Amino acid sequence: MPIYAAKDCKSRPKAAVILIHTEIHGHKEVNMARKAKLTIHPKFKIGEISPRLFSTFLEPIGTMVNGTMYNPKHPTADENGFRTDFIDALKQTGMPAVRLPGGNYVSCWDWKDSIGPKSERKTHLDLAWHQYITNDVGHDEYLKWAELVNTEAMYTANLGTGDIRDAIALVEYTNHEGGSYWSDLRRKNGHEKPYGVKTWYLGNEMDGPWQIGSWEKDPRGYGVRVNEISKAVKWVDGSIETAVCASSAPFMSHYPQWEEDVLQQCYESVDYISMHHYHVAPPGDYHALLGGSIYYEDYINTEIALCDLIQTKMRSPKKLMLSIDEYGTMARPNGELHPGWGPHSIYASHYVFDPNRKYIRHDPDKMPDREFPGGDMMHLLTTASTLLAFIRHADRVKIACMTGGLGALCSSNHDHVWKSASHYMFAQFIRFAKGMSLQVATDCETFDIPGYAIDDNSQYATREGLNYIDSCAAWDESCGALNIFLINRSDENEYPLEIDLTGFGSAYLIEHLEMYSEDMSVKNTYESPDNLLPKVNKETEIIDGMLTTHVKPLSWNVIRVNVG
Repeated sequence: MPIYAAKDCKSRPKAAVILIHTEIHGHKEVNMARKAKLTIHPKFKIGEISPRLFSTFLEPIGTMVNGTMYNPKHPTADENGFRTDFIDALKQTGMPAVRLPGGNYVSCWDWKDSIGPKSERKTHLDLAWHQYITNDVGHDEYLKWAELVNTEAMYTANLGTGDIRDAIALVEYTNHEGGSYWSDLRRKNGHEKPYGVKTWYLGNEMDGPWQIGSWEKDPRGYGVRVNEISKAVKWVDGSIETAVCASSAPFMSHYPQWEEDVLQQCYESVDYISMHHYHVAPPGDYHALLGGSIYYEDYINTEIALCDLIQTKMRSPKKLMLSIDEYGTMARPNGELHPGWGPHSIYASHYVFDPNRKYIRHDPDKMPDREFPGGDMMHLLTTASTLLAFIRHADRVKIACMTGGLGALCSSNHDHVWKSASHYMFAQFIRFAKGMSLQVATDCETFDIPGYAIDDNSQYATREGLNYIDSCAAWDESCGALNIFLINRSDENEYPLEIDLTGFGSAYLIEHLEMYSEDMSVKNTYESPDNLLPKVNKETEIIDGMLTTHVKPLSWNVIRVNVG
């Protein structure tokens, strides 16, 4: 299918919109379009929803560590230098897990230089992000912080410059009870009990040419190393699970052959395949932005098929699960294209050496105030659309860590914390997306995404027939809770919506919460934290198992029902 650089590639509905009537909301004209219908039945199960689908990602770049997590001069700082305003806000969300401490960062980080008295810790260069690694926040601090937030730490080990001895010592220091050199050193450093980290990522984006110690040219070698390290660390602690890197993105020219070569060496010793993807679309192209979840689903389906192929080749009873431990969707203007370069540019661009580039030394008390462009609602909607896709694959996708998820749950600047609109969406998923993921049959108007290219690497094929109503359903049979999550991806049309719940026998509405703004530039701030809040849709009702309501354009909706 053709790929082209999108200037204004806003797609049109596949079918002509049937206007019932037009309403005026403020200054925005809203069309009432053809009724949409969803059907949900308890017999059509996908898989158990893991709470770790709503996890976050932490790496010491920018200000998330130096300034937000850690600032000894902040009025709320504790004895570790952690901002307790940030900790308290995250604790309230019930955030299930956080992957740390990176990221590209770990491939040049020696954890052993980050433990013990701070006065004795070594400062190194971070070749990934051209910053100084001062180790004010070290291995123990990351794990202590996770304990204070009351969240699970999922740890990324260095397989760039690190070796098997480093990995063995790391797991021993972290998880062994005592009586060995490394576990006793942890106790000496002030943490008597093991941290009990369960999930270990064996390297980060190891196929990327940007990675320190990249295995880009030797997938078999990386697979052999992972196999040996995964065996060894599980012999240190038999309760842990490990994840091996897939291709860093579906844009890589060696995708998916690279991970096929890797998995043939380590399939039996690992538990997850670690996937990363960042979807980008032109600013203002709502269809490409909110339809981006289809490209995540393409990636998921390919990796599932690949894992199952290797399972068959290995004659193995084990089924590998997926961990999408870095993801995000964002608007980005089109860059310069170089026809004929093809995917090679992703490699060539990382063999450029700047003699004038300087290393940065971060002062956490000089955290700059950053203003992200646009309002809160588009960020909420793009993230929600991606999470809907993950829940629709809950049988195999068991971990998802949002890059920027900490900021989504708790916005911050140098002095304060507050709740963005995304906080409410993310917190609702954490609270209500429990139990079994159910299939949702959808009948509604559709739209197309013409193929487009942001740059030489981020190129997206044409996709057709995407539903304007994007949804998933979570059924907690133990308490009779059915929670339906949906967005309206149309920026023009309000849809009458009918949801057929008759398969459950009885259904009673608890509440329908919606978030919507006629002005997409509106955002919450510390000074004005209530510009965007969930509101109750009072039109929603259920009669004889049929739920009826209306969903506004570019809106986020959580419909809570008691069934059975």
